[in-house]
Amino acid sequence: MIKKQKYCEGCYNDIYNTGGECWYLKEAKVVDKKKIHINDRPPWDSQEIVRVNDCYRKPKFGFVNPKTRY
Repeated sequence: MIKKQKYCEGCYNDIYNTGGECWYLKEAKVVDKKKIHINDRPPWDSQEIVRVNDCYRKPKFGFVNPKTRY
């Protein structure tokens, strides 16, 4: 079984995993997403692909499906 909590590192809601468990963690699925900063211009072909939970949130970043062309 994959430890989903290790994919929470850096997430905005990860602070809730220190004293308990984030309310999204139970239903989270581990996925690959393309990490895009809000100031980056398209095309985003060279952006980093990261493995995170589908509920992952980080200020000033968007996470999109890596197979979709933008």
